[in-house]
This record gives sequence, C-alpha cells and structure tokens, in this order.
Amino acid sequence: MKLHVISKDEVREAISMDQAIETVKAAFAQLSKGRAHVPIRTQLGVPLHDGVTLFMPAYLEQTDELGMKMVSIFSGNIEQGLPTITAMVTLVDAETGLPTAILDGTYLTALRTGAASGAATDLLARKDATSVAVLGTGVQGRTQLRACCAVRPIDRVFAYDRFEASAVAFRDEMASFGAPVPAKIEVMDSAKKAVCDADIVCTATTSKTPVFAHSDLKPGAHVNAIGSFTPQMQELPAETVEKALLVVDSREAVWAESGDLIIPKREGRISQDSVHAELGEIVEGMREGRTSDEQITLFKSVGNAVQDVSVAARVLVLAKKKGLGTIVEL
Repeated sequence: MKLHVISKDEVREAISMDQAIETVKAAFAQLSKGRAHVPIRTQLGVPLHDGVTLFMPAYLEQTDELGMKMVSIFSGNIEQGLPTITAMVTLVDAETGLPTAILDGTYLTALRTGAASGAATDLLARKDATSVAVLGTGVQGRTQLRACCAVRPIDRVFAYDRFEASAVAFRDEMASFGAPVPAKIEVMDSAKKAVCDADIVCTATTSKTPVFAHSDLKPGAHVNAIGSFTPQMQELPAETVEKALLVVDSREAVWAESGDLIIPKREGRISQDSVHAELGEIVEGMREGRTSDEQITLFKSVGNAVQDVSVAARVLVLAKKKGLGTIVEL
C-alpha cells in the first residue's frame, strides 16, 4: 500500500490562502446542503496533562472526499516551547477505503481555520473594513490575520495576547510577511484597546472567560470567534452572542461543543433559534448575511472535519502537480 506523505512545509507550499478560502466555502456549502456526513467529533480528554485529543472524520459526498483528522490540544505545551495544537490528516480513497495520504495537520488546521474566518469575513464584514484586531497571537492568530487580509484591504492591525512576548513575536513576524498583510501592526496592552477601533475582531484563545466586553466593539464590527471548542470555554461576552447576527459553521456542532453558545443558552439569554444561519447557507444564498452597516455580525466556529478533509484533498491534488511530498510503501 502506497501513501503520499506531505510535510508542513509542503502543505504551505502547495496551497495559497485564497485557494483554501475557496475550498472551505465549497465544503461548508456541501455541509449545509446535507451533502456531507460528519459525526460529532470524539473528544478524548487527558486531564493528567491538561490536554485533549480529537478524532474528526468526514465524507463529502459531492466531491467524493473521505478522511479523518486527529488533533491534540495541550495547553501546557507553551511552557515547553512546543505548539499548543498538533495534528495529522489521513485521506482515504472513497471507492476502495484504502488510505491514500497522510498530511501534517498542524499547519493545515491553522490554515483551514483561518480560511473559514476568511470566508465568513468575505460574506459578513463591511465592504469598507480596513482594520483587524487579533486576540490570541499563536499559530491560529497568524492565519486569522492572513485570511482577513486576503478578503479585505487591511491597513491596520491591533494585536493582543496575555503573554506580551507572544504578541511582540506575532508583530515582528507578520509585519514582515508581505502583501496583503500590512507592515503596520500595533501591540496593545489590553483587549479593549485592541478591539475598540477594529472593523474585524478575531478571537483565537482557549479562554474560559470572555476576552472583551460587548461595549468594546464598534458599530458594524464583524467578529470571528474560533478559539473555544468545548462547553466550558467562553471567549465571547454573552451580550455579543445575544445581540449580533449569529452565523455558525454547523448548528449541530456548536450546540454540542461551544461554550460561547451553550453558556448564554443555559442563562436563558439565547435559544437555538438565535442562530441566524450556517455559513454554508449564506454561501449558497439560502440565507442573507449582513443587512446594515451598523449591524454587528458574529461567526462562531468550533471547527468541522469538512474543512480538514476538503483542504487536505485540495493540497494532495496541488502537491502532485508540483511534485511535492514523499511516496511511502507500507
């Protein structure tokens, strides 16, 4: 059995952010049309080491793509100089069930998550949005910024992290990234200062308490909330969830996994009907998006395996064309 093994650097070389955004939009459309089969992911907690490993399979019927991502989130890794999130994706031939490829999923996870926010920003943010606040400046924060810059002409970036050194490293790296990421990136000493002048806000933390106040948001802001992924995590103020136009990646997944929605629902502030749309429904024109320049819009994502499998499948095609990867005989 032959497997195509694709490393992190090769994934990065194979696919652009624009291509990833296009791919994720199409994957979410399949999900919302009922053309994707995605079980709620299995979470295996490792409390001794403050970690969790997730198993995320998906089959995209329309594009005949099958696979699974295994991703681990261990918050203590940052103290050891290791990534908080590590992952790999396995692709399977949908006709035979034979594995066809293994891809580094750590960068791919950040890429596909950024691409989802890029798709949401493209569909929901004001057309004249030019500034972004990034709260949480790890690997996910980097692709959040790149994705926003891919769909809007961003000229100012405000970065905040509870670890100032992380925000400074983010600034130094991303300021030299090159177009379309602007060179002007400001490190702020509070989340409030980062958010108050931002047209787009991206939260990429593992916080269990809200990282900004609703009153910090400017009228017409768009929020991408992608960090929290368990019922106990809550990056967002309940007031924002209650008052914003709420769009999600998957209704089923967010009500099972997102503390940002589960906690306000338990408090009686929102109901399941508070979700305006899945992102795929807006992609397909089944639901409308923003209706005014003053409206605050919110995209809440806990991550969905259709993102991983669709982007990995696109990477495999592009990698073959570019001669990237290694063929391994098992």
